Amino acid sequence: MSDATGAKVQIQTGAVGAFLRLAGGYFLRGKGAKWLGAGLLALTLLQILIQIRFNLWNRDFFNALENRDRNAFLWQMVLFVGLAGSSMITAVYQLYMKQLVQLRWREWLTRRLLDLWMTNARHYQLERAGESDNPDQRIAEDARLAVDLAVDFATGIFNSVVMLIAFIGILWSISGALNLTVAGHAITIPGYMVWAALIYAAIGSGLTYLVGRPMVALNFWRTAKEADFRFGLVRARESSEGIALIGGETDERRGLAKLFTNVADAVRDLMKSQRKLMWLTSAYGMLTSVFPTVVAAPSYFSGAITLGGLMQIGSAFGSVQSSLNWFVDNFPRLAEWRSSVERLLSFRESLRVIEEMVQDGDQPTIVRVEEKAGEEERVAFRDVQVAFANGSVVIAEASAEIRAGERVLVKGESGTGKSTLFRAFAGIWPWGSGEIHMPPREATMFMPQRPYIPLGTLRGALSYPSAPDKVSNKAAVAALERVGLSHLEDRLDGEERWDQVLSLGEQQRLAFARLLLQKPRWIFMDEATAALDEENQDAMMRLVLEELPKSALISIGHRPGLDAFHERTLHLQRGPEGARLAIRPPGRVLRARKIRIRNPFNRRVRATAG
Repeated sequence: MSDATGAKVQIQTGAVGAFLRLAGGYFLRGKGAKWLGAGLLALTLLQILIQIRFNLWNRDFFNALENRDRNAFLWQMVLFVGLAGSSMITAVYQLYMKQLVQLRWREWLTRRLLDLWMTNARHYQLERAGESDNPDQRIAEDARLAVDLAVDFATGIFNSVVMLIAFIGILWSISGALNLTVAGHAITIPGYMVWAALIYAAIGSGLTYLVGRPMVALNFWRTAKEADFRFGLVRARESSEGIALIGGETDERRGLAKLFTNVADAVRDLMKSQRKLMWLTSAYGMLTSVFPTVVAAPSYFSGAITLGGLMQIGSAFGSVQSSLNWFVDNFPRLAEWRSSVERLLSFRESLRVIEEMVQDGDQPTIVRVEEKAGEEERVAFRDVQVAFANGSVVIAEASAEIRAGERVLVKGESGTGKSTLFRAFAGIWPWGSGEIHMPPREATMFMPQRPYIPLGTLRGALSYPSAPDKVSNKAAVAALERVGLSHLEDRLDGEERWDQVLSLGEQQRLAFARLLLQKPRWIFMDEATAALDEENQDAMMRLVLEELPKSALISIGHRPGLDAFHERTLHLQRGPEGARLAIRPPGRVLRARKIRIRNPFNRRVRATAG
């Protein structure tokens, strides 16, 4: 077996209970969920009643044949048409009702998972912490499988239990007693066909569990590898330009081939396990077709039962076996369901870990205090230490304060933690310690180097994160003209992949147009002009100062000329003693202020405002 056998896949116990705690709330709070569930069970019960009536028809039909009773035969054919029609109608609506329950339940669970994932930057923190792989696949595919198969299993188990109760009674009453003589002692076994069915099903279920048990872990492993391969393909598609420009197709093929090799290895391991199970289930199924007839044949040959009775016994035995063999027949799907549920549960657990760490975890985190409306707005960080998710420190014990309306430029070498500090300002980077005071969220706007351009219309990209109808046509056109994108005015309501249609420079200018429309009191720019030439950069920065003269501006940037648009500079600089934080106005020196920080190697250094 390949690497799958060595993988330590942690399968939690009580998966059913854990899944119901995660998803079972739908049947308590989902709109119309109880009625849908009740309707599905009612249709399932009706179908079972029809099957019971079919069992009686089976007896009467073959008795009519045996007795050569033409009138009885014709009546049974009329009855068959009625039963068959009823069964067809019930089956159609039962399937529709089941699919409706599956869809509504999946909608409810997907919305819940999206709420958990897309709240308070949990999606970003989860990715940075490396707590859970492929969350998109878990929400889209695993949620679908978990819900669809859960409904299938619930209706299947209900059907099997009711069928078992009904047909055990029928089988007990028609099979009679079996008289045996063992060592000179007469033994009578009442309802012997029932005991034969129970023993037969118990042997089959036990063997199936023993042979098929490894399939749960193997399904989990295969699903994970399929998700990795799918992610690699999507990443290659999204990065196609960079791959083509650098001529990296050979390396990409090698990487994708390796990912698919992992998929193939996982599938081979699963195939081997399924092959073993197939040997068992095939032999078991073949024996089931003749077993009841062989066991009941002595009673038929002795004249104790008629041909109709023999057929009825065979039909009832088959129904009992079908009920008892539900586990045998569905074990591969149970294994698939279990692996999907485990992935969903581990995803939810990862989100819970992130949530507890941020809110009330044992390890220290950065405390972000958002000022209330009416209070004096500021950005202030006191004794802030910024770390990575693995605990290594990137910025240590720094303190500073920026007042409303100030314009501050943050500079420093790559890797000194400038962008990470901005993420802490935004509240999406919890790792570290200390306290950050921020203005209200609705008063701020963060502009990363690569702006996020959502799917949909250009108007929607301009208004993001507000709804497209919040931006009038006049305001949108004016904003585009101000940033030099007037050639896009006629395409405001056109749906495109705007992140691919627009160059990075155009995307950055679109972000400035978005800024003009939203008019925040606090603007945070992280290399927001990096893709612009110096002339366009100066034009965008002048535009901000002209249109939003009272807004505070905090920028990260290396480009020459940015200093002219800021009142002071916060400089993170490496040195032989570690990082140095200096705060300077352009062209003159401020009075020194001391700020102590601690570097990742625990060497104490001093940072001053020069």
